[in-house]
Amino acid sequence: MARNTNIHPMLSTLPPSRMRKGKVVSAEEAVRAIQDGDTVATGGFVSIGVPEEILIHIEEYFLQTGKPRNLTLVYAAGQGDGKDRGLNHFGHEGLVKRVVGGHWGLVPKLGKLAIENKIEAYNLPQGVISHMFRDIAANKPRTLTTVGMWTYVDPRMGGGKINDITKEDLIEIINFDGTDYLAYKTFPINVAIIRGTTADTDGNITMEKEALTQEVLAIAMAAKNSGGFVIAQVERIAESGALNARQVKVPGLLVDCVVLSQPENHWQTFAVQYNPSFSGEVKVPMGSLPAMEMGARKIVARRAAFELKGNSVINLGIGMPEGVSSVANEEKIIEYITLTAEPGIIGGVPAGGMSFGAATNPDCIIDQPYQFDFYDGGGLDCCILGLAQADREGNLNVSKFGAKLAGAGGFINISQNARKVVFVGTFTAGGIEVSVKDGKLAIEKEGREIKFRKQVEHVTFSGRYAVMKGQPVYYVTERCVFKLTKKGMELVEVAPGIDIEKDILKNMEFTPVMEKAPKLMDQRIFREGLMNIKDCIFGLTLEERLTYDAHDDLFFVNFEGYKVRTREDIEKVEDMVASILSPIGRKVYTIVNYDNFDVLPEFVDEYTDMVKRLVEKFYTGVTRYTTNTFLRMKLGDALKERKLAPHIYETRDEARKALSKVA
Repeated sequence: MARNTNIHPMLSTLPPSRMRKGKVVSAEEAVRAIQDGDTVATGGFVSIGVPEEILIHIEEYFLQTGKPRNLTLVYAAGQGDGKDRGLNHFGHEGLVKRVVGGHWGLVPKLGKLAIENKIEAYNLPQGVISHMFRDIAANKPRTLTTVGMWTYVDPRMGGGKINDITKEDLIEIINFDGTDYLAYKTFPINVAIIRGTTADTDGNITMEKEALTQEVLAIAMAAKNSGGFVIAQVERIAESGALNARQVKVPGLLVDCVVLSQPENHWQTFAVQYNPSFSGEVKVPMGSLPAMEMGARKIVARRAAFELKGNSVINLGIGMPEGVSSVANEEKIIEYITLTAEPGIIGGVPAGGMSFGAATNPDCIIDQPYQFDFYDGGGLDCCILGLAQADREGNLNVSKFGAKLAGAGGFINISQNARKVVFVGTFTAGGIEVSVKDGKLAIEKEGREIKFRKQVEHVTFSGRYAVMKGQPVYYVTERCVFKLTKKGMELVEVAPGIDIEKDILKNMEFTPVMEKAPKLMDQRIFREGLMNIKDCIFGLTLEERLTYDAHDDLFFVNFEGYKVRTREDIEKVEDMVASILSPIGRKVYTIVNYDNFDVLPEFVDEYTDMVKRLVEKFYTGVTRYTTNTFLRMKLGDALKERKLAPHIYETRDEARKALSKVA
């Protein structure tokens, strides 16, 4: 991208005093500065951080005057309510000529123009567009990534174009060191429309009450370095120099106009006026969340929860995947995983509905481009995303269905780069009804629409690319589970009570791979009450962690990744050790692996008391090891107080050698 040396006409009309101070203007004054043909970038995620006041006035000014016309609109995340708000204000013929967007489902007025060939339209991955803003700011000619390979974004499969009148190629394939990459063309941004909480009269912007910080800084820099200008919507104005410098998210040198919003147009989300736990200002008591009722949604969420592993980083999509967090909370395993959301949320409990993208009590809120850096680089251990359509090759479509344009959002970034992918949804769609009785599933009413098709209409996830990379992929429904293999989708699990021929094969357009009989889905999924899957998420049950080798007369305790959170956890360990060693009738030598082991401080004394009882009753000699220096000190001190051998070794070899000396 050649640097744009043309300064936007609006900037030349402002007097020097306005350029430096007194940047507060009315919404009407700000939008009148937008020129015909400008490229406009907006910040926002679903209904969070949407500069609604400014968007309303753009629409009103266009309807009154016919200006501005032929805008190019660029946005990373979908911004709207699925009806009238957000970017739906741009949904008028003549107002925009081109849209480059990450998600279209919430902006049906723009989607209608695209489907009817009235505007040029592209759907690119949300994370790629967020990175493009940074690259535009840095004057880079392309955004290089593998995100989108072998999906509808790939130029060999459509290049992200939505309709017939969209001709320009924005994506090309480039090879470096024998590997293909997609190169997304960058372009100047003339106008950036962003939102914050507080602005001083110099245009410095803070975001203390916003649920997300998104990519507002990147958008502002992109516009400023393109010779464009920046409009910021805020809910309050401060005097010059009154803001804490460390809280300023967008410096005033990047901001040209500040618009004070009407309160009704500056809610934290379209659903919530203000929740301080969303913005990380306070931590609120979570209380007891109601358990989900048994049904297809809960069955799917329960089965997906078995794919969670302790100490893992997870992304949950909107809709059906949201149920997994409810199940995790119900099963009391949510503290063992870190949930994230693509606009920048790390930790906490993700919100749903119109507040999707926010989280209650987040650990951290980072800018969206950085979150996608983390995702694209493989930071996600697992993602759980919605399943709309799938085909025999494992391809998935969640972006386009005939005349209905949903868009990919962050789906491509997330699904292509997570270490494990789990797609979840009902087996059919449209009116499906199920029941559970005596631990068996019954299909009371089949859905009207088949989801598993010979070929999907739009490839949002490429099964071919996943197989090439060796990525584990599962497709979880209420009645069965498929796994992606080199031969295609393999049927690997079936719910109790389900007839494979009648309930599965007759409701698919292809026959899945079935080289061996599928196993039954875990029957705990179909019973009322807790499944008690805490042990499962660490990959080993407690019983599997405790092994006695008769040949070596050695008892091995593998507590790697094990967490002691309750008194019941301690009691289970003691009971299980006793059940294994009591029948032997004598004491044995023992090694304990404490790598990544954790015990809450309030239970350290009870835990070590239990250890002392086991040593006195069952162990001839015992050595312990962990690479965690702090844990070695903490447990060592507790053992010393009880007159037990306090030394904890760093490696298993050291512990084994020490045990041989004891023997």
